[in-house]
Amino acid sequence: QVQLVESGGGSVQPGGSLRLACAASGSIFGPAAMGWYRQAPGKQRELVARITTGGTTNYADSVRGRFTISTDNAKNTVYLQMNSLKPEDTAVYYCNYVDGRGHVYWGQGTQVTVSS
Repeated sequence: QVQLVESGGGSVQPGGSLRLACAASGSIFGPAAMGWYRQAPGKQRELVARITTGGTTNYADSVRGRFTISTDNAKNTVYLQMNSLKPEDTAVYYCNYVDGRGHVYWGQGTQVTVSS
């Protein structure tokens, strides 16, 4: 069973920055991909950014150029650097882990609030 521990959420003013981290442990098969999703009140969960073990990245159009996803393979950790934050980025952000057998795991979620 994979455990995902998220950190780095919080409140920030528009234009500010935050960095989320998600540390994975307990995987037998290793990661195939890790990523971040978010869910705002009254909306569906949506992909923010994703990175495969091969280094391929995908970003939502709404965050491309402002957010950067990266990994530290030695620490089994995925990061999301969020710059130029906007009020519409306010949401609960969830870490996502897909192992080598296609099993999907989710973190507990971390709140990001962008407000003046």
